[in-house]
Amino acid sequence: MALLHRATLRPTKLDLLTAWLPDRRWFAGPTGVEVVSRGAYRFDDPAGEVGIETMLVGAPDGPVHHVPLTYRAAPLDGADAWLVGTTEHSVLGRRWVYDGCADPVYAAALAHAILTGSGQAEQYFEVDGRREAREPTMTVVVDGVADAQAPTVGAVRRVVDEDRTLIDTDTVELVVVRRPGAGADGPAGGTLSGRWDGRSTAVPLAYARTR
Repeated sequence: MALLHRATLRPTKLDLLTAWLPDRRWFAGPTGVEVVSRGAYRFDDPAGEVGIETMLVGAPDGPVHHVPLTYRAAPLDGADAWLVGTTEHSVLGRRWVYDGCADPVYAAALAHAILTGSGQAEQYFEVDGRREAREPTMTVVVDGVADAQAPTVGAVRRVVDEDRTLIDTDTVELVVVRRPGAGADGPAGGTLSGRWDGRSTAVPLAYARTR
């Protein structure tokens, strides 16, 4: 379950991504154009410390890019190269926003979502002491595996940031598809697929396989 706040962010997530995306080697859209959101989904951090949101964004007439983000209350040691930026959250204060592919909390959440078949987290707003469900902005499905005893993911040992970004951990190999629908089939294993407004069929977003 992902518990959200009704809050403002300055700069916004889309502001941060508009500035950050053009420098990625897998970015294929026009530069100097504000990106728009096509949809997003979330995972849950069991410790309740790190926000985990994956956004589908792109220029209005450009390809869609798949960007996992983590939101932290303090900098992540050794991850300066993966910092998207900082933002001021009207409820939580300053948040450090990272490309989730280098964040071990994201890697663990993605592996759990795929290998157990749990998929995306349900989202809620807390309003006046009660919780209100938030409708998802895209559909996410898992195929290929469903193992209640999925291995625990520890450290991220290596990240190869290409069109299909490899996240190599101590127990699981993960692949994040940066431009969904633009490439060939992925590796064998469990698959996380998604469908958003403007797409009639689901396309692979990420893969996971145990060692």
